[in-house]
Amino acid sequence: MKDQQDISKYVSGAYFEVNIGGISGLSGKFTSVRGLGMALEYETYFEGGSMAPHFLVGNAIPQQLILEQGTVTEKDSFAEWISDVNSGVSLPTSGDISLKDAAGNEMRSWHITDAVLVSYSGPEMDSNSPQLAISRIVLMYGGCT
Repeated sequence: MKDQQDISKYVSGAYFEVNIGGISGLSGKFTSVRGLGMALEYETYFEGGSMAPHFLVGNAIPQQLILEQGTVTEKDSFAEWISDVNSGVSLPTSGDISLKDAAGNEMRSWHITDAVLVSYSGPEMDSNSPQLAISRIVLMYGGCT
């Protein structure tokens, strides 16, 4: 019984706090974050007389970060970011994602780099159903630590 209580304090009420892009960016809380990771290209070569391959690290492969079911805490800055993207200005930016427990204590954090906005989906407009302010945001980014 004690194990179930210990697990519930980490699962119940947990959320992700996202801060990307500073003044003109995204600041909000989300229930789901997918796509945190990193991938690299490698070039394989063989030196004369050796059968063992050698690997040269190439560029980072852009990853897709998906934020779902959230609320934006700084409405004006996210609207400004969308406006900039709609105007053709999409500068890569960096930011942080933190997993928080129900009490707001940070459990784990990630730093992402070179993020750009790919898409945004607002909630379905149904007056009989409460929805969160954002259904889905998709970002491309260069890496995470």
